[in-house]
Amino acid sequence: MFFLAWRHLTSKVKQTFLTLLGITLGTAAYVTISGMMMGFQSFILDRLVNNDAHIRISAREDYVQKNDIENIFFKDNKHVFWINAPGGLRESTKVEKPQVWYDRLMHNSEVLAYSPQLVTQTLVRKGSASLSGRLIGSYPNKQSQVTNIQSYMTNGLFSEISTAGNKILVGDGVLSILGAKVGDTIYLSTAQGTPDPFKIIGSFSLGVKSLDDTTLFAHLTDVQKVNHTPSQISDIAIKILDPSKSKETAQTWSEYTQDKVQSWDQINEGTLSVFKTQDIVRNAMTISILIVAGFGIYNILTMAVTQKKREIAILRSMGYEPKDIMNLFLIQGLILGTAGSTVGAGLGHIFCRLMEQIPVSSQRMIGSGKMMVSFEPAIYWKAIALGLSSAVVASLLPARNAGSLEPIEIIRSEGA
Repeated sequence: MFFLAWRHLTSKVKQTFLTLLGITLGTAAYVTISGMMMGFQSFILDRLVNNDAHIRISAREDYVQKNDIENIFFKDNKHVFWINAPGGLRESTKVEKPQVWYDRLMHNSEVLAYSPQLVTQTLVRKGSASLSGRLIGSYPNKQSQVTNIQSYMTNGLFSEISTAGNKILVGDGVLSILGAKVGDTIYLSTAQGTPDPFKIIGSFSLGVKSLDDTTLFAHLTDVQKVNHTPSQISDIAIKILDPSKSKETAQTWSEYTQDKVQSWDQINEGTLSVFKTQDIVRNAMTISILIVAGFGIYNILTMAVTQKKREIAILRSMGYEPKDIMNLFLIQGLILGTAGSTVGAGLGHIFCRLMEQIPVSSQRMIGSGKMMVSFEPAIYWKAIALGLSSAVVASLLPARNAGSLEPIEIIRSEGA
C-alpha cells in the first residue's frame, strides 16, 4: 500500500513538491517564531524569577477615606459636606511585625531563604546630573541567598556592602546617565531629609534596561538612615523550593496577615499577559499557514482521486476493500505531512541558529548582546504534530470519497 501511495505522489512531481513546500514552510515558520518569542520570554522570566523574590511581603497601603471619618464622628448626621475631603496614607509604609514573619519563615520547610528590605524612591545626583532611582537596602548575605544578583556584578562584589558606611552598588545604566564611575561619590536624598554622600564601590547589569537605569543597592542600615526610618523595613523577599507554587503559597499566607503578600507572577501580571498575547499571535499565524498548506494537500489528493479512477476500479476488481482505497490516500497525506513537518522542523532549527548570531542594538537588553532563541524540544514536537495533523485532516475527505467509489460507477462514468 505504501508503494502504491508513493507512486501516486511521484506521478505528479510538481504538485507534490509545491504541497510539500507549503507544509515545510509552515512548520519552519512555527519553529522560528516560537524559538524567537520563547527565547525572549525565557530570558525575561529568568530575570523575574531569579533576580527577585518568589514571594514578597510588603506593607499594605491603607488610605484614609472620607467615609471612614463620617462613620466614626458623624454616624447619625446625613448632612455632612467636605470642603476638602480627608485622604492620604494612615501610617508609614512598613511591615508592622517583621519578627513574627522571621520566626514563621525560619520554621517553614518550604522556605529556602528570606531577606528583609527597605525599598524607597530616591533622588540621585552627581554634579548637574540627576535621576530618580529605586534604592534597596538589604543584608547582602541574605539578599544573595534570595536572588543571584552576584552573578550580574560587572564591577566589584555584592558582599562589599556587608557593612554599613555609605557604600553603594548601582546599575550600569545609572553610571551611564550620571556620567559616573566606580569610586565616585554620588548624593542620595529622599522626601524626608537632606542629601547624603555615598561612594560607588561596584556596579551590576541585570540585562533589563529599566532596572539597570534606576536600581541601587546599599546596606539596610544605611538606607534606613537616609530614609529617616530606623529599624523599619518595607519588604521581606522570600525564596521558596518550588517557584511554581509561589501564587498558591502567597494566597495562603495572605489569609492570616494584614500585610500585602504577593507572588512573583502576581507582581508581574502585566508582563505575563503580554506573553500570553504573543503565544496567541504565534499559534494563530502558524495555524493560518498550515491551513493554506492543508488546502494544498486537499487539492492534490482530490485531483488524484479524479485522475486515478481507472486505477481505483482495477484495485477494487482485484479485491481491495473500500477501507483499503481510503487508506491508500490517507497514507499519501501522511507521507506529505511527515516529510514536510520533519524537513520544516530541521529548516526552522537552522533559521534559529542563524538568528542566534544576530547582534541586537543594546547589550543591556539581551545579556549576550545577541538574539535570544529557545531550542526547547517541545517546540519541535509541537511543530511536527501541527504539520502532521493538518495533513491528516486535509486527507480525510478525498480519501473517503475515493473509498466510496464503486467499480461499476467508475466504468459507467468512463464510458460516458
